[in-house]
Amino acid sequence: MSLRAIIFDFNGVVADDETPHLRMFQQALREEGLALTTEEYYGAYLGMNERNCLAALIEKARGRRDPTYEQRVHDRKAVLFRDYTATHKPELFPGVVDFVRQAKSRYRLAIASGGTREQIAHALKGTPIEKDFAVIVAAEDATIGKPDPAIYRLTLKRLNEAAPVPQPPLQAADCLVIEDSLAGIQSAKAAGMTVLGVATTYPAAALKEAHAVFPALGVISLAQIERLFRE
Repeated sequence: MSLRAIIFDFNGVVADDETPHLRMFQQALREEGLALTTEEYYGAYLGMNERNCLAALIEKARGRRDPTYEQRVHDRKAVLFRDYTATHKPELFPGVVDFVRQAKSRYRLAIASGGTREQIAHALKGTPIEKDFAVIVAAEDATIGKPDPAIYRLTLKRLNEAAPVPQPPLQAADCLVIEDSLAGIQSAKAAGMTVLGVATTYPAAALKEAHAVFPALGVISLAQIERLFRE
């Protein structure tokens, strides 16, 4: 087993935008007569992506799933978030740019996120790391959200498809994932990958299923990651 690729979750790992995501989600839900407190989102729905959280809320309120209704709320939230970020561009976490640029010189990089491709592109646009990810897998690409491993399996597949020169295919065991939620950690582990948690959204104790937990990506060195991977 050797480290050959690093896969990043995006919201809460690269971009510091979890709070506006939650606020716009709450507004879209309120418009439909549904309520979601901050405590519920960060507690009962710990680390679910928006689609899974929304499905659980609707099933709890109505006693059944309603995909059409779910899509309407999801689309409305996307519009609200787009309008908000048009004047409030998400910030990248301190130290992320340096970490990504250093990592790119040694490993293949990818993003695997429950956020939309538009949101990710907007947050990266004009930053020094805009073009540093070989693959970006977003909400539109995976029909099943985290904690299911589908998004990480798809990311691995696309990294292999996008390989610049003939080389041995990447295996799940060659990949390190950086996540900020329990559902993301469970997703990556179920895909057979090593996972590092960053306690930017949830307390470190909530991420204990990761192989290691750090306060944030900006305080981690490549040497620490490589040591973790060897161990």
